[in-house]
Amino acid sequence: MAQQQSSNPFDIEDKDTRELWKKWQPDTKGDARNGKGKSSGTFDLGDFDPAAKPFSRGDKSDNKLLIEQIADQLDLQQQVFYADRRFKLLVILQGMDTSGKDGTARGVFGEMSPLGVRSVSWKAPTELERAHDYLWRIHQQVPGAGEIVIFNRSQYEDVLVPVVNQWITPEQQQQRYDHINQFEKLLSDTGTVILKFMLHISKEEQRLRLQERLDDPAKHWKFEMGDIEVRKQWDQYQRAYAQLLPATHTAWAPWTIVPADSKTHRNLMIATITRAVMENLKLKFPAGDPQLAKFKVE
Repeated sequence: MAQQQSSNPFDIEDKDTRELWKKWQPDTKGDARNGKGKSSGTFDLGDFDPAAKPFSRGDKSDNKLLIEQIADQLDLQQQVFYADRRFKLLVILQGMDTSGKDGTARGVFGEMSPLGVRSVSWKAPTELERAHDYLWRIHQQVPGAGEIVIFNRSQYEDVLVPVVNQWITPEQQQQRYDHINQFEKLLSDTGTVILKFMLHISKEEQRLRLQERLDDPAKHWKFEMGDIEVRKQWDQYQRAYAQLLPATHTAWAPWTIVPADSKTHRNLMIATITRAVMENLKLKFPAGDPQLAKFKVE
């Protein structure tokens, strides 16, 4: 039977990490993140510099080494997580094209044992999925006891694409925010820890990454002409993100805005936060059968 969380897993013990993380959540306004030293008074994604490196601990090589160390620690934590089975972990990676969702899944979670870990990549809904409510397909893929699931895109596509293309009304948009908040509260109340990361890149960085895919034949499979059409809607998507982030940033499922122009920093920031939250769960291996201590294999 699923167990309710007894304490806030996001109230991590390390004060410096906790306060730094708080600065990159959407319930705070513009400050030192953008060098302007002032708040706009309303949430503005432009207050968050996609080229910033707040979690950096040195140069690129230092950060890469630290990522490797944290990845090893996450692998061990995942084994305890699977054995403990009191919780489930859902990691949501959301962002514009080329923001690094695949790279994050590989770089941060790729060293984990495949036992109890899986990734789900969300595409346009199938005919069967469209015949149900938009959260139907999502609910089928959430983690079970002791499982870690990484969502590459998520239910938030349903408050991005329809909003940008004006397929739903503002009233329906708000209704979907409420649906998602309630859905995530249900998951949280039944033992799911939800980490949501918005991978925040600049328009220029996206241009460079798209061009890199075009210039390298080995990466042509990643490129679709539809990516260019979506790029033309850059400003509309930025506004849609600016609306959904504060509307769906909750105590039980917080958003983290990850400056992602640097791939190395992106991975380091997500790995650091994930490790801190998992450590805060106070996981432990279950007690074994005491008779095993005296058992000898013949």
